[in-house]
Amino acid sequence: MKNMISNSKLEKNVRIFDDEKQMLKFMIEKWENISHERIERRGYFTVALSGGKTPIVFYQKLAEWDNKSFWKRTHVFLVDERFVPFEDEDSNYRMLREALLGKIPVPQENIHPIPTEKVSLEVSVREYEKDLESFFKVSKGQFPNFDLILLGIGEDGHTASLFPGGKALSERNHLTAAVVVDETRHDRITLTLPVINHAEHVIFFVTGANKAPVLKKIIAGDASLPASLVQPRSGKLLFVIDREASSQLYA
Repeated sequence: MKNMISNSKLEKNVRIFDDEKQMLKFMIEKWENISHERIERRGYFTVALSGGKTPIVFYQKLAEWDNKSFWKRTHVFLVDERFVPFEDEDSNYRMLREALLGKIPVPQENIHPIPTEKVSLEVSVREYEKDLESFFKVSKGQFPNFDLILLGIGEDGHTASLFPGGKALSERNHLTAAVVVDETRHDRITLTLPVINHAEHVIFFVTGANKAPVLKKIIAGDASLPASLVQPRSGKLLFVIDREASSQLYA
């Protein structure tokens, strides 16, 4: 493992791993430390999880964490979701259920999926926002403080479902936003940038050589890339990456 503080103005803490086993061990320890601290201080732990293929191995490993009392006080939200039924093969909720949620003793009422089985994308967006407002007890214009948000990065620099040049990227008043894409992909619902930036801890989990070019730009602070705009107001930002993804950071 290698530690690096790059672009100190933004206080980007980067951890680079050569070994997947050690990378996952580190991630599990971060989860344990953050969740224990919040549960001991406040009584419960809140986390928003991302979909995609990259974090699946982490979720599968996390499912082995045997701590029933802490799982019962954990509330799981989704960072974003495709507007598809829960059983659809492209559903982030389905992936999370199969890799993690269906294997741990977390109460069903503590799981907060994005309600994609609503009649329209707009209704789904509004219902998820209402769930967030109700749980975190925030009024209009206020934002929840997640204990942890786990994010990925796309090859185009997107994170959550915040894409370069997308309308949702500029949303500053709402907690959720609709993302309408081209006819070859599913429309989406996403947490907005202010929600992400109000979190206590934000972790980017990034693997693979295909992410190396864009990761270099993000670490350098390229403001044209949505992932570069993730700058927690008072929380901590951490990049957990493998050697392949880090290959251009020192070039």
